[in-house]
Amino acid sequence: MLRSDLIERAARFRSAEDDPSRSLSDCPALVLNADYTPLSYYPLSLWPWQTAIKAVVLERVDIISSYERAVHSPSWTMQIPSVIALRQYVKPSEFPAFTRFNLFLRDRFSCQYCGSPQNLTFDHVVPRRLGGRTSWENILTACSPCNLRKGGRTPKQANMPPLVQPIRPTSWQLQERGRAFPPNYLHETWRDWLYWDIELEE
Repeated sequence: MLRSDLIERAARFRSAEDDPSRSLSDCPALVLNADYTPLSYYPLSLWPWQTAIKAVVLERVDIISSYERAVHSPSWTMQIPSVIALRQYVKPSEFPAFTRFNLFLRDRFSCQYCGSPQNLTFDHVVPRRLGGRTSWENILTACSPCNLRKGGRTPKQANMPPLVQPIRPTSWQLQERGRAFPPNYLHETWRDWLYWDIELEE
């Protein structure tokens, strides 16, 4: 059984009762793949309401759930979709893009030398002056103090062994990391489709 207190701690879900007064800009649609899994967890796969409605009209998605808020034209009225699913499956790429954000996500937004979540930057494990490359396998998240302390040395030279050796993550691994970092709030209709850092009870 899901522990509701952990769900609520993981994310603050907006009540559907607030929907009629909700601004249109606050009505994004959660986009699911054809297998009903989110296209991406972090950043969460969201489309603006205009894009979601256009996809519905073009019959590219199915509506799974809607906000109470509706939009109107002279000939029709449509509730704004809150959860939609693609009709055609999109195969996710095996490896994510090598970006600063994805690097921080891989390293759980913490320094890989001391564990601090503050003043994060990145560090070349093998310094560039020693031939180190800017790649997944040679870059770690580091706080500014550790980065300055290590300087242009290797971890061994600086006596600063990293907590975890850097690897090139798969998209699946980053998705798993992303589940531990939910957005500030999620709409309640998204609850069944997202599995954040929630424990199961027997």
